This record gives sequence, C-alpha cells and structure tokens, in this order.
Amino acid sequence: MHNKHEWRKKEKALYLPKAQPEIIDVPPMRFISIRGEGSPESHLFADKVGALYSLAYTIKMSLKSMNQKIKDYEDFTVYPLEGVWDINDEAKANFNGIAHKDDFEYQLMIRQPDFVSHALFNEMLAVAKRKKANPLLDDIEFISISEGLCVQMLHVGPYENEPASFARMENFCTDKSLLRLAKVHREIYLSDVRKVEPEKLKTVLRFNVEAV
Repeated sequence: MHNKHEWRKKEKALYLPKAQPEIIDVPPMRFISIRGEGSPESHLFADKVGALYSLAYTIKMSLKSMNQKIKDYEDFTVYPLEGVWDINDEAKANFNGIAHKDDFEYQLMIRQPDFVSHALFNEMLAVAKRKKANPLLDDIEFISISEGLCVQMLHVGPYENEPASFARMENFCTDKSLLRLAKVHREIYLSDVRKVEPEKLKTVLRFNVEAV
C-alpha cells in the first residue's frame, strides 16, 4: 500500500509561502506544459487549461490503475496549475508601464512527479487522445525546468492587485542585495477562480533573482 504524496502537506515551502516576500532555491522539476498568447479571459485560454488538466488527471488515474511496475511510483494529488507570464516583443518595444491583457504571452503547466518520464508522458498522451479527441493535446509538451534562486510570496486577492505584491517583492530584493533578472514571473494558482471570490484568491508569485 503506497502512501499518497500530497503537495499541500509535503512541499509547503514551494506551494504555501507566507504573505510576505522570501528567498527560495527551487529544485529542478518536470511539467506538462502548453503555450499561448492573448488574454487569460479568452475561451482559448480556458480550453488550454482544460486540455492540460485532462492530461494531468489521465496520468494520475492511469498510473494508479496500471499493473506494470513503475520505478519509484507513489500515488499523488494532482499539482496546481502554474503559469509563466511575459508580454510580446511589440508590447516590450512600446512599454509605458501598463501591460495589456491581449499582449500577454504565457506558458501554462502542471508539475509531474519525478517518476514520470518522457516515455511515460508519451504513453499517457496517447491514452488521453483515445479517451477524448482534443486538438490542443497535440500542443502539450513534457519539459524540465530549473528555476534556482527566486523570491516568492503569497498574494491574496484579485489578480489585478498583483502589482502591489510585486512592488513589495522588489523592495525586498533591494534590501537583500538581490537583482530581479527579468519581468517574466511565475504564478501558482492555489484557488479555483470559478469557486472563490476575487478577494480570497490565493496565488503564489515568484521570479528569478541573483545576488549583486
């Protein structure tokens, strides 16, 4: 009988930070991922999220029911949705301090346990396609990311209020002699936006830094 790996209990440092800036060294991790551009309020964005989750749950449930032995297998809770956000090149060239949603570029992802290999991903992707034909499944990649040294904090409230939290994080960097490497940042969504009031949304904000 395997124990179930629950990220909320076993990886609090990565996913449940306090509502104040802190330094964290993020280990290498594996993800299923899909890219896109434009407003997160669009139907396409929602469809990409749906495709990602459908594969994430196919991986979880199929592996749980597989008879074959998978090295280091452990049942697990599906990890939260994450997004890495940037703006397109044209918006960068004309940036005036305000980012417009239609100019966003994003990479959405859901972390996978370390025992999920590229071969296993391909196998599970084929299973997901057999279950339900979805052209967006073809756009999902299996990637590894090494974030390394970062500053993060828990943002509570609407996404529109994130700039205030980022300002706190940047002031923290100044105090700690850290340099923010780029305006690109990561968001980890701990709340279901369909079920939680905007004032109560919980989102981990994170960006890469280096010592100066």
